[in-house]
Amino acid sequence: MPIVVQKFGGTSVADSEKILAAARRAIRVKMEGNQVVVVVSAMGKNTDLLIELARQITEEPPAREMDMLLATGEQVSVALMAMAIHSLGHQAISMTGAQMGIRTDSTHTQARIQSISAGRLRQALDEGNIVIAAGFQGIDESQNITTLGRGGSDTTAVALAAALGAELCEIYTDVDGVYTTDPRVVPEARRMQRISYDEMLELSSLGAGVMHNRSIEFAKKFGVPVHVRSSFSDNPGTMIGPEPESPEQPVCGAALVKDEARVSVLGVPDRPGAAMTLFSKIAARNVAMDMIVQNVGEHGEADISFTVFRNDLPATLKAVEEAVAELGAKGYDYDDQVSKVSVVGLGMATQAGVAERMFRSLAEEGINILMISTSQIKISVLVARQHGTEALRTVHRAFALHEEPAPVVRPAASAAVEQSPEMVARLQSMEQMMIESVALDQSQALVTLAGVPDTPGLAAQVFDEIAEAGVVVDMIVQSVGRGGRANLSFTVPRNDLGKTLSVAKLLTEGFGAPPPAHTEAVAKLAVSGIGMRSHTALAIRLFQSLADAGINVELISTSEMLLNVIVDNRLGEKALSTLRAAFGDVLV
Repeated sequence: MPIVVQKFGGTSVADSEKILAAARRAIRVKMEGNQVVVVVSAMGKNTDLLIELARQITEEPPAREMDMLLATGEQVSVALMAMAIHSLGHQAISMTGAQMGIRTDSTHTQARIQSISAGRLRQALDEGNIVIAAGFQGIDESQNITTLGRGGSDTTAVALAAALGAELCEIYTDVDGVYTTDPRVVPEARRMQRISYDEMLELSSLGAGVMHNRSIEFAKKFGVPVHVRSSFSDNPGTMIGPEPESPEQPVCGAALVKDEARVSVLGVPDRPGAAMTLFSKIAARNVAMDMIVQNVGEHGEADISFTVFRNDLPATLKAVEEAVAELGAKGYDYDDQVSKVSVVGLGMATQAGVAERMFRSLAEEGINILMISTSQIKISVLVARQHGTEALRTVHRAFALHEEPAPVVRPAASAAVEQSPEMVARLQSMEQMMIESVALDQSQALVTLAGVPDTPGLAAQVFDEIAEAGVVVDMIVQSVGRGGRANLSFTVPRNDLGKTLSVAKLLTEGFGAPPPAHTEAVAKLAVSGIGMRSHTALAIRLFQSLADAGINVELISTSEMLLNVIVDNRLGEKALSTLRAAFGDVLV
């Protein structure tokens, strides 16, 4: 019998009437011939109330005891939901994370799922029960209750769907699907009929609050179809799966992270291991970095810039101070009044001109770009916080994201998740980082425009003129400007280097900047996978392995699923074998 996992968030079970409504939905799906698991969050603002109670006792409650406290919120919800189903004449049984066999590590308040023993769940389903599962929680090897952190109930639901080989995971929430951007900020935002795992991963990491990125990591890793729907209507919602809504569409969505902080470490010695020293100290404080930009070094020194959530800035600066002293860097600066605007889409990997379109739209509105970082399916720019909302609306309009794409005929989906031997093996280490590929590209050249004006329209002018010359640009990095000037680096096919330099020379002359610098051949290493951003140790492992091999990193750009680095072309093969060895335990 097919299994369907349903998840109801806090607003969907906020009171008795909503709990009964959710119970009726679960019963309806069971009556259609399915076995049903219902994952529930704590009621309404119950978790916030528990946190406030703890803080009335102490400003620094022990993490283990916080898990004991917070897990009670879901325990209340599952019991009430089971009672509701019984009152409507059907069988139900509630289970905590421990009773379901959800085993986690021991990182209290931010635990990761290691495995799920689904035997008791299957037995309860086979006995005709609707199983009511407590989201957000598990148990470690010492039998301590643990919680999964932000978005933990989504993660529980998708993990259970994977462990049970469910046909579908339905996420019921207070919105009716995934939108092209936040409709509260951009009223003309459109609900998408479907979105790919990769696109959703990027958008969820960029502040699209419908789904948490860890749950999408699970969905992609185990091939779980996820249906985001409204708890309060029967609207069709949005399907999250392997395919995009329209392969012809270069961009599917845009996102704004309003409260970011930018940190730049200045005058870092341009030698192997320097980046690793910095990032390891930040990761040790459990701070997740977002945009990471290292531009080409000059005079034996390089600047490294990155963004973090604004709330993480104090801890980040302590780590940076230690790194500056250890590295002998010249210092650091920061800006806590910045926002990040991004566009995401699988289509941009095969369609030229996406970056230029984004840059041009911002230039026409007089919005200056402070940093740029690109990947195959994402372009992110940093702007002044006061321009963040305007920038989001601008790029949403530029890509006409409010318009419905042409319909696409798709083959019928398979009935359930196929649990191959490889997938069963993955279930034993469920939330481990999974690297899909480590690739080497030695077909590109690197061009750097140093000391160009840090003004609105710079990037638009540069990449418009390069596009007019018929050159396709791959990796783009713009570092933070100093004294009204910025450095802009990008890679192009080696065969196009000559005409790129001709255009670049005219541009720099017009800017009153030095002639363009270039490297005829570079090695670009791309590490792609699942869980890369949520596993802060990834960057550490990458930079440590290259440093140990004596390989210097010349350029860096990052995304949710990809980390790109440029190294000396002569060391390309050595770097490739080094990274494959470094990620051998998680490379699939």
